[in-house]
Amino acid sequence: MSGHAVAVTGIGVIAPGGVGREAFWESITAGRTATRAITFFDTTGFRCRIAAEADFDPVAAGLTPQEVRRMDRATQFAVVCTGEALRDSGLTVDDLTPGRTAVSVGNAVGCTMGLEKEYTVVSDGGRKWLVDHEYAVPHIYDYFTPSAMAREVAWACGAEGAAHVVSSGCTSGIDALGYAAELVREGSADVVIAGSTDAPISPITVACFDAIRATSITNDNPAEACRPFDAERNGLVLGEGSAMFVLERADAARRRGAHVYCEISGYATRANAFHMTGLKPDGREMAEAIRVALDQARLDPTDVDYVNAHGSGTKQNDRHETAAVKASLGEHAYRTPMSGIKSMVGHSLGAIGSIEAAACALAIEHDVIPPTANLRTRDPECDLDYVPVTARDQRTDVALSVGSGFGGFQSAIVMAAPRGGSA
Repeated sequence: MSGHAVAVTGIGVIAPGGVGREAFWESITAGRTATRAITFFDTTGFRCRIAAEADFDPVAAGLTPQEVRRMDRATQFAVVCTGEALRDSGLTVDDLTPGRTAVSVGNAVGCTMGLEKEYTVVSDGGRKWLVDHEYAVPHIYDYFTPSAMAREVAWACGAEGAAHVVSSGCTSGIDALGYAAELVREGSADVVIAGSTDAPISPITVACFDAIRATSITNDNPAEACRPFDAERNGLVLGEGSAMFVLERADAARRRGAHVYCEISGYATRANAFHMTGLKPDGREMAEAIRVALDQARLDPTDVDYVNAHGSGTKQNDRHETAAVKASLGEHAYRTPMSGIKSMVGHSLGAIGSIEAAACALAIEHDVIPPTANLRTRDPECDLDYVPVTARDQRTDVALSVGSGFGGFQSAIVMAAPRGGSA
């Protein structure tokens, strides 16, 4: 791809099972699942009563009481992850040129937890149709507008360049990174703080997924509820979290002696114009996104060392992306490890694409492929190497991550070891 090479020099993660980049990586490579009974609200009467919650304390993470009140949980995640990513990159706010620093935040369902909580208050538990706004927190408007997330991240790092929220359902995390990489590549920004965040574990979200019967009902055994590619799987498990990255020009990163995890070398997205939740069994649109992303990266299918699967744990999705990987990688698909970390951290909707990208960057960094937990009885229609149960040591120079979202969105991003090795 022409233009500036795009380096990843900082990573911040909040995920179920691991708050912080190192804790996240240790958790997923150990194959630990973070799914448990929902603690955020009373789940009596719900079909699905489990989710993957993050053990996150905003005050312990450095936010002030005023910031905690102003920001929805999803926004808190993004701001804290931004701080970790900047520290990891070796950059400070004073090092950044405000007008050349941009922000790209992916999100699917907005400030769901804050908005639902405040609606409950102003409506007196839903009993009043005419609500009393005086009972609401002063910043309730910020809960209503997802753009508040990009604003808060921009404020946290002093960014005065482009600042956007990318909302394309469950591919938002990949798409936000793809958009951010293009800003660097085309020269519109020198540094982009990019990633995604979501905190959707609220009654309204759980009820929506109950209605379409997409979530697992293995309520009595939460740790084994999410089983991507397993013959006994029965649905996805909701999660929450965030991953934020510092992206910058690779030549600039080398000049300042920064550590480079990897480069974002290719990205593409497609839509199937088919169905809100349905997927065509041949995986054609995802396969096309993979092919275009590899072409942009100037890589052949045989160069791919690892595929981070969408792996939601639904039969439709697992078979769809298995077909897409076969169609795009050909025979090499059978030789390529492919794993789904949603089996451990759940499906955090708009956040998961960036969390999975963090797993890819760290897989390249450590030459370790995280496993697909709970995969014990393989679906005969899913016949690739899904790295069951246990992480695998393997040289990983090129990682491909794919995402599939409601509405028919299909995205792929290619992350590759830095040219000439890590700086």
